[in-house]
Amino acid sequence: MWTPDAATIEHANATRLVRRAGVSDYAELVRRSQADPAWFWPLCIDDMGLELSPWERVYDDSRGPEWTTWFVGSKLSIAHNCVHRWAARRPDAIAAVGLGEDGTRRALTFSELSRDVTRLAEELVSLGVRPGDRVAIFLPMSPDVAVASNAIAHVGAVQVPIFSGFAAPAVAQRLEASEAKVVITQAESSRRGKPVPMLAILEEAMREAGSSAHIVLAPFELDAHPGELAAVEVDSETPYLLTYTSGTTGKPKGVVHVQGGFLVSIAREVCYQADVHEGDVVHFATDMGWIMGPWTVVGVGALGGTIVFAEGAPDWPEHDRLWRTVEQERVTSLGLSPTLARALLPNGDPQSDLSSLRTFITTGEPWNPEPYRWLFENVGGSRVPIINCSGGTEVGACFLSPTPAGPIKACSLGGPALGMAMDIVDDDGNSLVGTGEVGELVCRKPFPGMTRGFWRDPDKFIEAYWSRIPGIWVHGDWASADADGFWFLHGRSDDTMNIAGKRIGPAELESAAVDHPAVREAAAIGVPHPVKGETAWIFCCLLPGVDVTEDEIAAHVAGELGKAFRPDKIVFVDALPKTRSAKIVRRALKATALGTDPGDLSSLENPESLDAIGAAVA
Repeated sequence: MWTPDAATIEHANATRLVRRAGVSDYAELVRRSQADPAWFWPLCIDDMGLELSPWERVYDDSRGPEWTTWFVGSKLSIAHNCVHRWAARRPDAIAAVGLGEDGTRRALTFSELSRDVTRLAEELVSLGVRPGDRVAIFLPMSPDVAVASNAIAHVGAVQVPIFSGFAAPAVAQRLEASEAKVVITQAESSRRGKPVPMLAILEEAMREAGSSAHIVLAPFELDAHPGELAAVEVDSETPYLLTYTSGTTGKPKGVVHVQGGFLVSIAREVCYQADVHEGDVVHFATDMGWIMGPWTVVGVGALGGTIVFAEGAPDWPEHDRLWRTVEQERVTSLGLSPTLARALLPNGDPQSDLSSLRTFITTGEPWNPEPYRWLFENVGGSRVPIINCSGGTEVGACFLSPTPAGPIKACSLGGPALGMAMDIVDDDGNSLVGTGEVGELVCRKPFPGMTRGFWRDPDKFIEAYWSRIPGIWVHGDWASADADGFWFLHGRSDDTMNIAGKRIGPAELESAAVDHPAVREAAAIGVPHPVKGETAWIFCCLLPGVDVTEDEIAAHVAGELGKAFRPDKIVFVDALPKTRSAKIVRRALKATALGTDPGDLSSLENPESLDAIGAAVA
């Protein structure tokens, strides 16, 4: 689908790194980065210009790969790397832009951002915040997010981003679990034109959690502070981020990331995979409660880029808001999920000027061919590569990702990202790379961005990722790699269906359904069957004004995948359960369809969709 021209290759950060490494090409650089991490990561840090004090050892795995530490003995400040050093070098360059749903625009230069970060850090210290204390961020996407995140890092505290769409019980759960000393929020936000009373939600949550945390309101009143406090340099293994992911039960997992590993891993991904340069403009349709929020703040900040924050929904008040944002701000890298692309496709091709775009960054779930092709050809004009990456909250960055400097097959993730020793294995642990067969995605070596465990639950961390194959991280995704070296994801391995002895992931079924011209988006689940063991149900959202039967969709899927995979049930629904980052929550869909406990639903933006799904199934 994508083949870079000579100008793209020459401009790519990855090309510069290949030359600095003295290797023949990018593929050799990936292989060397996997084989010799002690050589690769210092090379990477030097090339990006990150500022860490000298380390004694690049990594220490003496406690086992599960508990490897990185840049041993080094000290650093993420706030310095992402804000203050740029304020000294490029004080008048724009660091952050905020776009309100009401059309308002606010911009901060690096000088202004550095000033506000320092003053907010002084406010936190006045409230008793010390290194290691937890400070929660309950904000919509705005420049105040960058101020808050970096101010927390400035004093060596641990930030706890909380999804801005949460109701009080979910907020209370995270405040209680993290024992946050301060919460940064604002009085009110807006989502699709409706006011979101964030302060009132927070106060209810604090009562429920029995929390006595201090509240700091944005926009910040900081004039009383002199802005003189120096950023604290902390050990590279100092906790930086405590972020919660939804679990299958009612208790989310608290994922811990540290200053050194998170900075280096995220910057590496944004630099060489997404190909962001100093002065570039990046917008990601996300939230701080999803890992791509911190990814944007740290990665783009570390490279001296401009971050565009947008309050509210990317398709409101007009359906083309996302494209108009690209035109207005001259965005060079745009981040979105495959589900968001599928949701925007029925609105037609963009009419905005998107000539500033150089890369799309996508993540969250597998692609379907039709929306992938639409994004590449109709939106990007066949000149903007889709940097489809896959990692996770616990990974901190990506396992798999292409680069604009190399070719990309449709819907693929390229291959292993730099420094990531990835493999695909069968049930016996044998590699399947190059065979095209589907197997478990694993990582054979530790990496700097890896979580340092779950908050106060180390046993759960070992059980989740390290218990299946000793010494190897098993991520829980199905993947395959073809003979040309391109890797593909096939959904979560715990979502996989075994239909009449044949294993298939939901993504294949969903792609077959979406391939029908009447289907806008789809979600597939496996349902117990007395003969086949399991069968497929597919929930489909149709395009407006179409007339199609359930049997037609089922026959189309069978025609695409074979009669064995014909779904037993097609259910037409108006909406699928999604997070605010537009990721379909199949677990909740399946539980609702089967009448079982759906577990933690706090990340859902549209929980009412489950009621409609339950009624449709009944």
